Amino acid sequence: MNAIEWTLELRFAVALALGFLVGLERESTKVEHRGVVFGGVRTYPIISLYGFGCAWLYRSGVAFMLPIGLASVSVLAAIAYITKIKAGRYGFTSEASLLLTFIVGALALLADVWIAMALGIVDTMLLSEKAELETYVDRVNKVEFLAVVKFLLVTLIVLPVIPNQEYTQFHLNPTRIWQIVILVSTIGFVGYFLSKKFGNKVGLWLSGILGGIVSSTATTLALGRIAQRSPDRSKIALQASVLASSVMYIRILVLILVLNPAYLPAMWWRLTMLAFIGVALSFGAKSGEEGIDESALPNLHNPFEIRPAVVFGLLFVILTIATELIQQGMGSTGVLALSAVVGVTDIDPFILTLINPSGGQGQIVARAIIVAMLSNVVAKGIYFAVLAPGVRRETAWKYAVLAVCHVPLLFIP
Repeated sequence: MNAIEWTLELRFAVALALGFLVGLERESTKVEHRGVVFGGVRTYPIISLYGFGCAWLYRSGVAFMLPIGLASVSVLAAIAYITKIKAGRYGFTSEASLLLTFIVGALALLADVWIAMALGIVDTMLLSEKAELETYVDRVNKVEFLAVVKFLLVTLIVLPVIPNQEYTQFHLNPTRIWQIVILVSTIGFVGYFLSKKFGNKVGLWLSGILGGIVSSTATTLALGRIAQRSPDRSKIALQASVLASSVMYIRILVLILVLNPAYLPAMWWRLTMLAFIGVALSFGAKSGEEGIDESALPNLHNPFEIRPAVVFGLLFVILTIATELIQQGMGSTGVLALSAVVGVTDIDPFILTLINPSGGQGQIVARAIIVAMLSNVVAKGIYFAVLAPGVRRETAWKYAVLAVCHVPLLFIP
């Protein structure tokens, strides 16, 4: 199929159509709200054609016409805005759209047509969806929004300027470390956002799954406190806790896939099998509770905040150095012992240390990951059993079965 040949006539038609599109939206807004809106179905097409005409004169050698045309439209927009302010009305949307329509008309002649089309169509969409956008903004948690903005700013500023090379005998690469922090924080934020959005609308079991994306350990502690406060909800809280642990395996599998796929052949079937076993063990708990309080999972912190991200990065560096020193001094036995120790808390930093390309190699890495997960499962079982004495026996056997399923995986090549 041949590409469209954008002749002068077609470009004129595009400028007229885009101006008419914006003007039609402004006219409909004027009728719908029964108010005074600058311009309408005639004004905006004229402004677009005015921009097209100034661009034509500019291309014909009358170079000053384009800046003069933009200046004259700017003066018109300023007069309209001042008049609006004196009348007690506020907002610069129509006036800004007026300036953009002039630019769209000029671009329809001077640039690729898709640029003018994109600007005109997006302008119309933003004007027509004003109410929906304002409703969405009202629903946004300002603290969380600012946390995301701050983290993104730090990421965009820091990542390009930090050195991308290895330092010391431990092969510490600042760029690599910060990329890992961004990756883990992003995965955690997805779960955190979903928990905040749906946590007060769904049952504890789904909240456990979503919380497991952030941190299965923190989720287990939060669910244990729910069972402690409301003993009648202990069984469903236990189900959610086991499900959160099941999600841990999927989260680790995703991290391995992204950071070092070389370990996938050894780990994907192990992690998948443990996840299925965890889901199977969660069945049988009575799931009568369908809703939870909005603050039901109070220990889940926004991982996109600066402090948790920096702490994670520091833990990653410390564990990288510790793992290297222990491996040099004690060999694989020392690494396995360290795996068992770090399992009492969140194990992501340690596992990322192991799968880092400059980390360990061979079967020892897979075994160390299994030991860390085994230790973490045992720790979470103890945490929940202490907090929820009413289901202590059921907690013990469910977590014991899940923990025992790790053991054979240590000896399978």
